[in-house]
Amino acid sequence: MVMNIHDLKQYMNAAIMDTMDHKNLDKDVPYFENVVSTTENVCVFIWNNLKTLLPNPDSLFEVKIHETEKNIVKYRGDVI
Repeated sequence: MVMNIHDLKQYMNAAIMDTMDHKNLDKDVPYFENVVSTTENVCVFIWNNLKTLLPNPDSLFEVKIHETEKNIVKYRGDVI
């Protein structure tokens, strides 16, 4: 799916920056009250947030987080 980059940036800001930037994930983000804030769980959290914001949630293919150059987490939703 093709998406306007301005719109995508707004969705990314709402799903990621507004909810997690400059925050202690374990104390300030309700999702992580009972979930360990590993990179894998952060990836799932971002996926879930984006799915609720996108006009076509099925267009979301993957969320990828680079911890380091060699340590990368990818999430593509629940695989059945």
